[in-house]
Amino acid sequence: MNNFGIAIHGGAGTIVRKKLTPKLEKEYRAVLRQSIVSGYDILKVGGSSLDAVQSAIVVMEDSELFNAGKGAVFTHDETNEMDCSIMCGKTLECGAGTLLRHVKNPIIFARTVMEKSEHVLLASDGAEQFAKLHNLEIVDPKYFHTKRRWFQLQVVKEKETETETTRAILDHDGDNSKHGTVGAVALDKNGNLAAATSSGGMTNKRYNRIGDTPMIGAGTYADNRTCAVSTTGHGEYFMRLVTAKDVSDLMSYKNMSLKDASNEAIKKLSAIDGSGGLIAIDKNGNITMPMNTPGMYRASFSNGKQEPLVKIFVEE
Repeated sequence: MNNFGIAIHGGAGTIVRKKLTPKLEKEYRAVLRQSIVSGYDILKVGGSSLDAVQSAIVVMEDSELFNAGKGAVFTHDETNEMDCSIMCGKTLECGAGTLLRHVKNPIIFARTVMEKSEHVLLASDGAEQFAKLHNLEIVDPKYFHTKRRWFQLQVVKEKETETETTRAILDHDGDNSKHGTVGAVALDKNGNLAAATSSGGMTNKRYNRIGDTPMIGAGTYADNRTCAVSTTGHGEYFMRLVTAKDVSDLMSYKNMSLKDASNEAIKKLSAIDGSGGLIAIDKNGNITMPMNTPGMYRASFSNGKQEPLVKIFVEE
C-alpha cells in the first residue's frame, strides 16, 4: 500500500494546562479527532489530498473553538474578516481569499477560486460576489457572532493604549485571539500533496489587516517534489520569512529532511522574535509539527496507524 497521511493544526500560542479546563481540553481534543478522521477517511479509500484537507478544515471552521469560520474573532469595528488558502502539490495551482465576511466556509471558497477562476487571491466585496456566483453558502454576519469571541474583543479593547496599539491579552485558554488559525496538510495514495489554511485573523485588528493565511508561500505551500506546509502564529513574521515555502526550499536546495527543514524554519522564526508553529508532510508520508510556543492544537494520522495522534501541549 502506498504511504498516505494527514496532519492538522488548530492554532499555536500560550496554551498551557493551567489555562485550559479539563472540560474545554476534552472539547478541543474531540473536534481535532473529528477533523482528522474526516480527512483520513477520504484518503484511505483513495480520495484526493485536496478533498481531505478541505474536509478536515470544514470541521474546524464549523466549530466555535477555533479562530476560523464560525469561531472567527472580531475586528476593532466589531465585524469578522476571514482569510483562507489552498494549494495543490501536483500542479502548484492555488486559491485564496481575504476579508470575507459572509462565506460560511472560507476553505471551500479558496478551493473554488483555484478550480473555477484564473486568479489566485480574491478579496472583500469582489470575493463575495464570486462566492455567490458559484453558489457557495452565504450566511448573515450574525452567524459568526459568538459570545466567547465577543468577550475577547471587549477585554482587549479595555486594555488598549492611547496610541492604538493592542496589548497581548491572554484569554482563559491561551492567546487564540492571535494564534487560532486552522490548517491541514495531506498526502494521498497517488502521491499528491495538498495544503490548506483558514483564519479569522487577530482580535481587534484594524485597517483591514491581512495576515499570512491567504499568502501562498507564507501560510500555505505544497509541492509534490518536497512537502506540504501550513503555518499558524503571528502572521507578520511568517510573511517576512515566507515560512511555508522556505521549508520546501530547504529540502530542495539543501537536501534537508522534512524534520530538519521544518525545525530550521521555526529557528528562523524565533530569531526574529516570531511565535507559532507549523505542520508538514513530505512526499514519503513523513509528518512533523514543530513550534516555539507552549502549545499547538494538532493531530496526525498515517496509514498503518490504528488511531490518530491528538496533541495540544508542547510536552506531548
